[in-house]
Amino acid sequence: MKAAVIESVGKVVVAEVPDPTPGPREVVVEVAACGLCGTDLHILQGEFAPELPVVPGHEFAGEVVGVGTRVTEVSVGDRVAVDPSLYCFECRYCRNGQNNMCERWAAIGVTTAGGAARYAVAPVANCVKLPEHVRTEDAALIEPLSCAVRGYDVLRSRLGAHVLIYGSGTMGLMMLELAKRTGAASVDVVDVNPARLETARRLGVSAAAAGADELDRPQGWDVVVDATGNAAAIQDGLDRVAKAGTFLQFGVADYAARVTIDPYRIYNQEITITGSMAVLHSFERAAELFANGVLDPEVFISDRIPLERYPQALEQFASGVGRKIVVVP
Repeated sequence: MKAAVIESVGKVVVAEVPDPTPGPREVVVEVAACGLCGTDLHILQGEFAPELPVVPGHEFAGEVVGVGTRVTEVSVGDRVAVDPSLYCFECRYCRNGQNNMCERWAAIGVTTAGGAARYAVAPVANCVKLPEHVRTEDAALIEPLSCAVRGYDVLRSRLGAHVLIYGSGTMGLMMLELAKRTGAASVDVVDVNPARLETARRLGVSAAAAGADELDRPQGWDVVVDATGNAAAIQDGLDRVAKAGTFLQFGVADYAARVTIDPYRIYNQEITITGSMAVLHSFERAAELFANGVLDPEVFISDRIPLERYPQALEQFASGVGRKIVVVP
């Protein structure tokens, strides 16, 4: 079968690889669509994935075309979205219910072959059936939505909060949609990309600007979310948190990114700085939210690109052109 393969740092190709076969509790999914994510760029840069080569793609959905000998929960022909998370269920963190901190953390499309291919293998426990009205080619959005749901689990937002989001790419826009549905009094978005800001306005943002100085909230925001991973944006965002407010590091920064904090201000103003990593008990909820229309796929998915053009799709994504880009095997 054809698959995108990150062969080495900085090198990605589309090549023929062996068709996968399922283990006893695994299924083979014929991929309908696979989303590109900043994590894929980090893997290409030599981060996250412990070994290369690897077939990327941790955001995918498709049709079950093969099942293992001990699979009873799904059948050939079922359409599923796949949670890429792979946990050991044995370490201290897994036993404490903090599986995303697993000491042996792994993920489909990061540490094992993923969905940027015609077929992908997944544990049956990671597969969520799609209701009839959800299009399979749109359901690749469920995985990033599940990360956003996890972000809001961490925030434990209060009703009436004023929220500022840095970045209006896919994840920033998802955080915007969830903020609107968790009782925010206002949701403002900052981005240097005018096209992406326009999408935020289309979705009903309270205010959108190229910089926070253009927004009228001198006292700061109750919740500040970084969805960029950009050190300059993170630094600016930390300075915008109101007294007793919370800063959420949601975007994936480079390993080398550094910012400066003001310990006295954190103490004196009771500011919380926290993070949110991947998925934790949120995939099924995201699937239900998606089925209930929390996101409009026509707004969120800007490009559907053939798998054969995966390297070009990754270049487009890295350049910041478009919103969610999915590849179609």
